[in-house]
Amino acid sequence: MRNQALKVAYAVVLVAGVAYAFVELRGPSGIGALLQRRGLVHQYEIENQTLNREIQQQEDRIQRLDQSPTEQEFEIRQRLKLAKPGEKIYILEPNSKK
Repeated sequence: MRNQALKVAYAVVLVAGVAYAFVELRGPSGIGALLQRRGLVHQYEIENQTLNREIQQQEDRIQRLDQSPTEQEFEIRQRLKLAKPGEKIYILEPNSKK
């Protein structure tokens, strides 16, 4: 009799454990949330790579401007729309009608 009661107790504990695991895995912090977090991590890694690439490009540009007087002159002339004597500058508007 005692042996049979012990088997029933083990079965109840096992069923309760399986039910608890099922509820936890299907709940808000279960497998679905884990997959969602993995997706976010992947998205953030891609964004991070893109930002690092942009930072590297800006650092290269700054280094070129720092080391090359020609690059500096070009940038200044482009931003301030300056021209050397005898040069003509044509400014085209992006949405101009012909």
